[in-house]
Amino acid sequence: MDAAADDAALAARLAREAGRLLLDIQAAGKFTGKALGAEGDAAANRLLCAALRAERPDDGLLSEESRDTPERLEKRRVWIVDPVDGTREYGEARTDWAVHVGLAIDGVASVGAVALPGLDLVLRTDKLAPVPTRDGAPRIVISRSRPPAEADRVAAALGAVLVPMGSAGAKAMAVVRGEAEIYLHSGGQFEWDSCAPVAVALAHGLHCSRLDGSPLRYNQADLYMPDLLICRVELAERVLELLAA
Repeated sequence: MDAAADDAALAARLAREAGRLLLDIQAAGKFTGKALGAEGDAAANRLLCAALRAERPDDGLLSEESRDTPERLEKRRVWIVDPVDGTREYGEARTDWAVHVGLAIDGVASVGAVALPGLDLVLRTDKLAPVPTRDGAPRIVISRSRPPAEADRVAAALGAVLVPMGSAGAKAMAVVRGEAEIYLHSGGQFEWDSCAPVAVALAHGLHCSRLDGSPLRYNQADLYMPDLLICRVELAERVLELLAA
């Protein structure tokens, strides 16, 4: 097994294990709502960080639920994880939440896995399937809580349908799975929100960029990422034109 495949297998295994742990915590019924989200975040973070430190001790590590340190900036390889992407949806026992385990190499989202535990799915960079196609109006997945104003303009021009959905990982994987054609976000995110989803989307041949078309960069000193576009390649030029207008 080459290094990339070995890293992808590790990412997928850990994302699945964290997802199973989160479902077990949910099923136990000891916590609900925000308390469930907090408990799940903490437990999944312990699992992921302990495993990555044990199995990839020379790599950097960045997690939403752990204190950031500057040492990662000196590393070429940095694991970027979100133990529960969509904590609100997890706390509501919905299915549109995810576990992200991504690896950025030289600032590029290169390897990773996104688990959708509520759907018993793990999408990964080393096991690919053709992205399904469909006829009809394009579908744009947008945030449930912060729908971007730009999406209205793009939808009107393309005759597209807006589909509110939970976590960033769930929205990105909806495009990978052929349940939508465009994921457009402008409300601000952080590196852990998109590293693993972007790695998986790129591996499946999708377009991934900022809304101005510039590349997405990871393992930066400033973790804030203002906006994101993931879409089918054949739609990218038109969407970027509309966003620039």
